[in-house]
Amino acid sequence: MATDSSKKRIVVWGTGFVGTMVIAEIVKHPLFELVGVGVSNPDKVGRDVGDICGLGHSLGLAATDDIDALIALKPDALVHYGPTAAQAGANIETITRFLRAGIDVCSTAMTPWVWPTMHLNPPDWIQPVTTACELGESSCFTTGIDPGFANDLFPMTLMGLCSEVRKVRASELLDYTDYTGDYDFEMGIGKSPDYKPLLEHPDILIMAWGATVPMIAHAAGIMLDEITTTWDKWVTPTDRKAAKGVIEAGNVAAVRFTINGVYRGETRIQLEHVNRIGSDAAPDWPTGNQDDVYRVEIEGTPSIFQETAFRFTDGSGRDAAAAGCLATGLRALNAVPAVNGLSPGWVTALDLPLIPGKGTIR
Repeated sequence: MATDSSKKRIVVWGTGFVGTMVIAEIVKHPLFELVGVGVSNPDKVGRDVGDICGLGHSLGLAATDDIDALIALKPDALVHYGPTAAQAGANIETITRFLRAGIDVCSTAMTPWVWPTMHLNPPDWIQPVTTACELGESSCFTTGIDPGFANDLFPMTLMGLCSEVRKVRASELLDYTDYTGDYDFEMGIGKSPDYKPLLEHPDILIMAWGATVPMIAHAAGIMLDEITTTWDKWVTPTDRKAAKGVIEAGNVAAVRFTINGVYRGETRIQLEHVNRIGSDAAPDWPTGNQDDVYRVEIEGTPSIFQETAFRFTDGSGRDAAAAGCLATGLRALNAVPAVNGLSPGWVTALDLPLIPGKGTIR
């Protein structure tokens, strides 16, 4: 486990959409020092990180795929923005090498690790990390925006203000018109309604995004009867333009799905996604008071309703989806000092203290 210090030395793995945005913030931050950047793309190896991230100036730091060289830097933490669990083997190989070397890891990649004891986590995804943490006396924390703080930190914090919770729902309500991420093969947006996307399969959906459901149940002191899912599609009657191309009339332009924690025969914990191309798509489905929000609804004593909107107000023109992605990455970064102070092993949102963002007001 890394020792405490006034400035945390950080190695970042991954210079994709999230990693590049976070690196741009690290280099301005008074409490973090960027000492190394790892990449898996051979075209990026040897290039200056400032160039890769489009900073407009050199950082004098070259990206590398040499994990041993990054470990030799002895950073306080690896902040890992690698690919999704679809590339679990590569993620586990990279992360466990740092953990075995005694370097804590904060990551957004393996969303099933948000709650490692979730029943769908394969043992060969869990045991290598458990062993690496034991050998290196290090800690591993995984966050993400969905699942992640919008679906665990927010609802569990609000549940602590209630005497009784009859139902808690955490929703993502986003317009994907300007989004260029993965939603066609995974969600079926842009596809024929007959197409069955990857996430429509219940076990895959629960595994990918449902780990916070048993986490919330554990926090509330209950054992769920089962976890179920629903999946609905909305077909556009007209062509729709999106950043990834035109969605033709007759194809899916919005999806709505839920992951449901059932307790005593009733859904008591629910995650909901409504993702659409155009704010007028699927007009009968839930929307926020603003566009592009994360919403928590608690039916209880008292009942609570909260909407969170991520925005850029710096004139950059970056959209709400990008703001949410940056918040995802910064949650992992800002957690480093707290994770450094914990006992070795798996770390979840329930293990972390309040992380108020030290150094953000400057």
